[in-house]
Amino acid sequence: MSVFLLTTLDTKGDEAGFVRDRLQELGIPVTVVDTGCLGVPAWPPDIPRQAVFQAAGADWQNIVDAGDRGQAVTLAARGAAECVRAAFHRGEVDGVLALGGSAGTTIGTAAMRALPVGVPKVMVSTLASGQVRHYVGDKDILMLNSVVDIAGLNRICRAVLGQATAAMAGMVQHRIPPSAEERPLIAATMFGVTTPCVQQAREVLQQAGFEVLVFHATGGGGQAMESLIAEGLIAGVLDITTTELADELVGGVLSAGPDRLNAAARCGVPQVVSVGALDMVNFGPPDTVPADFRQRQFYQHNPSVTLMRTTVQENAQLGAEIGRKVAASTGPAVIYLPTQGVSAIDQQGAAFDDPTARQALFDAIRQNCGPVPVVELDQHINSADFAHTAADHLIRMIRQHASH
Repeated sequence: MSVFLLTTLDTKGDEAGFVRDRLQELGIPVTVVDTGCLGVPAWPPDIPRQAVFQAAGADWQNIVDAGDRGQAVTLAARGAAECVRAAFHRGEVDGVLALGGSAGTTIGTAAMRALPVGVPKVMVSTLASGQVRHYVGDKDILMLNSVVDIAGLNRICRAVLGQATAAMAGMVQHRIPPSAEERPLIAATMFGVTTPCVQQAREVLQQAGFEVLVFHATGGGGQAMESLIAEGLIAGVLDITTTELADELVGGVLSAGPDRLNAAARCGVPQVVSVGALDMVNFGPPDTVPADFRQRQFYQHNPSVTLMRTTVQENAQLGAEIGRKVAASTGPAVIYLPTQGVSAIDQQGAAFDDPTARQALFDAIRQNCGPVPVVELDQHINSADFAHTAADHLIRMIRQHASH
């Protein structure tokens, strides 16, 4: 077992040597992977670039002859991910540490995303102080800002690289051991405006012997949940808060992408689906709202978050999408509809109260859900009765599913 150190040895050989030596001083074995292409490596790696490109199904010399840096980075990312994934399955990977600018970050994080949650991942990057969702995806990647460019050793670079090596050593040497009594995992989705529902449902599920993973429905949360379901780690899904679908449809900032709500259906995992926070689309501060939406209805959640009410038409589209996706379930599924409101600000007298929009949402779900049962409760989504009923239904489905 060792830490895999990924970088382009044609441009960052000194820095990689510094990290390698420091990790070894801390008692951590290192496997150096050269992900460079067009220049000459500063020193011989453990896994040469030829092997990286071969793992991507490409010939290194052909890439050199083509001289296309963009293609080289794309293939290096693919090959690095394959190399690391294969080594992990052979039991050879303790963690992954990578150094880079835009190309190195693309390559290093591709390899990290190929590994399960829990495997230490540290990316020292010149891009770490900006928007990093594209690089992190749905994995537990630590992005460390390099502060200065990774272009020669100096007092700043040494300090940051020293932090990275210490962090990786600590992660590898001080992992939390697995629990002797691991309980089946439930995935639940929550937003601030559906928190009371999920908190109450979580208590019911925990008392029934399950461990509940709550995912914040902010795009990355939904993606992470879908990924864990696809990996086979989840016994059941309490998808109370499907709001990310609204951002994907309308163009908000918290979309989880077009695959949201697909994994449980495809994998046959028991799921209870509801319509939490589908009354809203998320934007940043008011001045970030696209001009096309300026005449819409808004609610200022806080100085950094502006919520826009979904329309009747949008609710009909969302209902049709939910119905179709859940109808494709290969395992047990049910849809719960709260007639008194789908979020804390969608109820009688609240800012987003709109019975017509709710009805359009519910009608479209029924028209598209096929044989999937729909349970309509004359309650608000955050009521104790709604939370307990949905949680109890999921428990029954999981137990019945497990007995077959």
